[in-house]
Amino acid sequence: MRTILITGPGGSGRTTVAAATALAAARQGTCTLLLGADRDDTLGAVLGVRTGPAPITVEPRLTAWRPDPAQGFRDGLAALQDRAASALDLLGATRLDPEELTPLPGADELALLRGLRDAALAEPRDHHELLVVDLPPAPRALALLALPEELRRYLRRLLPPERQAARALRPVLGRLAGVPMPAEALYEAAARWDLELAATEAVLADRNTVVRLVAEPGPAGVDAVRSATLGLALRGLRTDLLVANRVLPEDTPADSWLTGPLAQQRKALEEWQGTYDVRTTAHLGRDPRGTDDLAALDTPGVNGDVRPVEWPVTDRLAEDGVLVWRIPLPGAIRDELDLIRRGDELVLTAGPFRRIVPLPSALRRCTVDGAALREDVLAVRFRPDPRLWPQSR
Repeated sequence: MRTILITGPGGSGRTTVAAATALAAARQGTCTLLLGADRDDTLGAVLGVRTGPAPITVEPRLTAWRPDPAQGFRDGLAALQDRAASALDLLGATRLDPEELTPLPGADELALLRGLRDAALAEPRDHHELLVVDLPPAPRALALLALPEELRRYLRRLLPPERQAARALRPVLGRLAGVPMPAEALYEAAARWDLELAATEAVLADRNTVVRLVAEPGPAGVDAVRSATLGLALRGLRTDLLVANRVLPEDTPADSWLTGPLAQQRKALEEWQGTYDVRTTAHLGRDPRGTDDLAALDTPGVNGDVRPVEWPVTDRLAEDGVLVWRIPLPGAIRDELDLIRRGDELVLTAGPFRRIVPLPSALRRCTVDGAALREDVLAVRFRPDPRLWPQSR
C-alpha cells in the first residue's frame, strides 16, 4: 500500500488538498482511504459528507475515516483499570466510568497514529491501495511523526531487552533483593506498546510512504516550507511534491489590489521551483465544498518518481583513515547545527529540531573526527578507535 502524508502551515488548505488528492486517485481507479483526526470534522465539511469513527463511502473507490480520540482514550483507560484491578482494590480506589472521561491533550494525534497503523495492517478484504492522511499543521505533524521512534527509545531505556529477558527470575530476585520487582503486567504492557509503535514506525519508514507539503505561495509560506523540509529531512522522511495552493490568476488587471500578492506569489514560486517538484492548484474564489469543487482543483495524484532518502557511510579508510556519514539536511544553517556523540547514539540538532539516532554498526567503533555542512549535506567524519577497531595482522 502507498501512503501519502499531507501537511503544511496552518490555514494553507491541507485538508482540502488531502481530500482532493484522495478523490483524484479514486476517480483514476485506485481504491483509496482518506484518514483524518480533526475533531471539528473539517474533512467532512470539505467532502460534503459527515465523517466519523465508522468509515464512510464517499464515492465507489473512496472511503473516509476519522477515528474518535475519545473512544480510544476510554478503551485504553478501561483496559488499564482491568489490569490493575487488584492494586486499585487494595488502595480502595474508586473506578472511573469510561463514559465520564474526556480525552487528554494529544489524544487526536495518538488516534491518528493508531488509525495509520490499523489501516496499514488491515485484513485483505478491508485493504486499500492508497492511504491519504490529513496530518495536523507542520509543527504538530513533525512532532507526531517523531513520536513512535521517541517512545520506543524511552521504552528501551526504561525496560531494556536484557532486563526483560530475566523476568522469569523475578520472584527469586525479589526474595534475594528484599525489594519488590516489576510486575509481569509491566513487561507485557511494554512489549505490547513496543510492538504497536514498531508497526506505526514501519509504516512511516516504508519506501512507499511520502510526505506531501501544502502551502500558499508567499513570504510566510516560503519560511514554513523551508522549516518543514528541514524537520522532515532530519527524520529521514521523503517529500514527493510541494503543492502551491490557492494560486491567483495571472491575468489580473494591473490596477487591481491583487498585484502586490501576485508579485509575492511569483517570487515564492520561482524560489520553490528551483528546489521542489511544485504543482499548483488554482484559487476558486471560494472555499471548496463537495466533490465537484475538489475535482475542479485538479490536484495531482500519486507521484511514482520519488527517490529514497539515504544516509550513506563512505569508506575513506584507505585515503585518509576515516569513515564519513553523509546526512542530507536541505535548508540547514551552519550556525544552527549541533552534534553530540553519546555512547552508540548521535544527538543531532538542526534549527528547532532535534533527533537522537543510533550509529551504524561500523561507526560505533569510531570517534567523531569533525563535521562540515556543504551543499545541504552534513558530512560527519569518524576515525576508527584503535582500542575497538579490529587490528590487521
